[in-house]
Amino acid sequence: MNNEAFTQLLYQKGEEQYRTMPWREDIRPYYVLVSELMLQQTQVARVIPKFEAFIDAFASEKELAVASLADVLIHWQGLGYNRRAKFLHEAAKEIVRRGTFPDTHEDLLKLPGVGKNTAGAILAYSFNQPSIFIETNIRTVYIHHFFNDQFDINDKQITELLKQTIDHEHPREFYWALMDYGSWLKANGVRNISSSKHYKKQSPLAGSLREMRGMIIRNLSNNTEVEQLKADARFEQALKDLEREGMINSDSGIIKLTK
Repeated sequence: MNNEAFTQLLYQKGEEQYRTMPWREDIRPYYVLVSELMLQQTQVARVIPKFEAFIDAFASEKELAVASLADVLIHWQGLGYNRRAKFLHEAAKEIVRRGTFPDTHEDLLKLPGVGKNTAGAILAYSFNQPSIFIETNIRTVYIHHFFNDQFDINDKQITELLKQTIDHEHPREFYWALMDYGSWLKANGVRNISSSKHYKKQSPLAGSLREMRGMIIRNLSNNTEVEQLKADARFEQALKDLEREGMINSDSGIIKLTK
């Protein structure tokens, strides 16, 4: 398939499979930042109600910046990977300190929790810039059309094709189409992501240290004692990690979310 035919098909599929999302209806940078951090390791269907509740609580980066970390973690419950909430909280503080939302790749990378792909997504969605970034749905689409039956596909190979096919006039709509088409492909049995050299299978939650971290945060968020968790061999290490990361404190032996 040549690049022109691919782009035509992409827009056709993107239009057919378009998904309405609150951060698409309102593309302000803060909304996109919140959605991008929430969408890391989490499906869209789970994120939408959590995003709406989060925005109700913290309508702007200013409101998020002045909130306590404990309050942020409480509103993050159900999404997992609580470090993302802490990064988002710190990013909001940095944006407020700057006085304006960063609109360059270099400045976005200075925000806690924002890597090159998140920065690229913000530039494309909020600022309609033809930035280049890669995530799972993008890999799925390009592998399906250009690298079918191949293995160990490097992101550099996909990046080169992205540069050749991106719609420079409408990058926002181009990436929306990629995301929706990629999601549709996966829902219809295309399972090619393991062909990517950068694919990492998520480790099981059950029995993991990550599970215990989440249980501690969830109990504290719900004002439930953590005493019943202490018998678990993972508890002490999880507690130490959370305290080191600044998400909890245990002054005077009382374990609490960081205020």
